[in-house]
Amino acid sequence: MFKKLPVMLLTILLGAMSLFAQDRQVRNLVNGQKYEIKGVVVASDSSGFVVRDSVGVDTRVVVAPNASIKNNSFWGSGDRFPASSIVRGLVLQADGRGDSTGTLVATKIRFDKSDLEVAQSIESRVEPVETRLTATEQNAERLSGQIDELMAVSNAARGGAKAAQDSADAAIAGVNATNQRISSLDDYVVQSTATVNFKVASAKLSEEAKAELDQVAQAAMALRGYTIEVTGFASSDGNERANKILSEKRAQAVIDYLVQTHNVPLRRIGTSYGFGELQAIADNSTLEGRQENRRVEIKLLVSRGLNQNVEVRSNPTTDDQ
Repeated sequence: MFKKLPVMLLTILLGAMSLFAQDRQVRNLVNGQKYEIKGVVVASDSSGFVVRDSVGVDTRVVVAPNASIKNNSFWGSGDRFPASSIVRGLVLQADGRGDSTGTLVATKIRFDKSDLEVAQSIESRVEPVETRLTATEQNAERLSGQIDELMAVSNAARGGAKAAQDSADAAIAGVNATNQRISSLDDYVVQSTATVNFKVASAKLSEEAKAELDQVAQAAMALRGYTIEVTGFASSDGNERANKILSEKRAQAVIDYLVQTHNVPLRRIGTSYGFGELQAIADNSTLEGRQENRRVEIKLLVSRGLNQNVEVRSNPTTDDQ
């Protein structure tokens, strides 16, 4: 995608990625777990680099001492490259494991040679511009300091009434904003929903169900202040008491998978309940309806206080439930 854009546009995009990097969400990887990260390098230094994926989530990456860094080659093994060749704008894939700091320790890095050439060309143009911008910002800061000093003298001469009022207004606004955020810490909203289904009289997760839960866990690990709500259900097959117990076992099977497979902390597992035959979403008099009712619903919720710009999303398959 990058190599099809004009160089000037790529330069602008690269500058924007660096400017807003601090506002992006950084993925916190599980220590010891394998990962395969694909995306574009948005920042790099001597200690490593940052990769932004297709959904805008950043991953910190450090290169292992014995890492294999090569370009993709149609004819087989590609050329080897040093870690210093990885620059901003390079589209790549990094494979490795998470460490204790939530960073990916990459042992294998692959990219197209043409992408590397484009990224290096962009970097050679952007770096001098950034250097000049840094010098300009430093001069502006020094000038701003001198202006602030003169303004302070002026305000003092005039009694500082307006400056004092502005400071008081700003302090009140800050207190109000802080109070609002504190009151929102316990305000949870649904970020996404998912549903997994079961066979008759079974609480065993299918491969499709596990794949769905893998996505839930991956989305949760990228959030702050989240909690997971799990509710189990059953069809009208069997007696009511047995179905109540079966729905609870199904909910517990989902929790066990999230905790044991993805290390989801127990404090992140919120309300869990088995409704049995209650709250059916389909007609229990039909085979298809009973299949839909044998389910567990998973809701991923986030705190508004910790996620100010939370986006509420829904799984299209569960909107009518």
